[in-house]
Amino acid sequence: MKLSVRRISIIGMLGALSIILGLTPLGFIPIPFSLTKATIMHIPVIIGAVIEGPLVGAFVGLIFGVFSMYQAAVMPTSPVQVVFLDPVVAVLPRILIGLASYYTYVGVKKLLITRMKSDIPAVMVAAIVGTATNTLGVLSLIYARHLATFAEKLSLPVAAAKGILIGIGTTQGIPETIVAVIIVTAVVRGIQKLNRQTMS
Repeated sequence: MKLSVRRISIIGMLGALSIILGLTPLGFIPIPFSLTKATIMHIPVIIGAVIEGPLVGAFVGLIFGVFSMYQAAVMPTSPVQVVFLDPVVAVLPRILIGLASYYTYVGVKKLLITRMKSDIPAVMVAAIVGTATNTLGVLSLIYARHLATFAEKLSLPVAAAKGILIGIGTTQGIPETIVAVIIVTAVVRGIQKLNRQTMS
């Protein structure tokens, strides 16, 4: 798969969108009865992967991950963001969002192609898997590589820090998945409809 001018432009636009979401309140959705907020910064990665393929998704994810490192270094909003200075935590899971989303979309679409004309179920499952890749990937790598630092920054024992990570996965992961399914499905349907009109 080659990086055409079109794909490079899409990478730039979706990467910029991820950064804008990270710099503004638009990228964070308040969760009722919770002090945390759900992020939608990973959604452009999923959209890029589903619409344009794994290479585009991976590059948009790379931009998202590098920006996470930049935020942690220059404008941290929490002491625990120090863990995002590690590219394995900040970048690797974000690249994998694009790959996981694309191959899930293609795989589910092939399974359903004889039963359904619409690929929307495949888009929805791709959004779920892409979001889970981000949430579980980041949290599991924090656990594996920086649990002691994470606990120290929160002034908690390590055992309590484990519980915090599990809690984040639950309180943020579920709302982020629901929001991702809604937004990704709506955007992909809109783009597909626009493409059909352009081709006709």
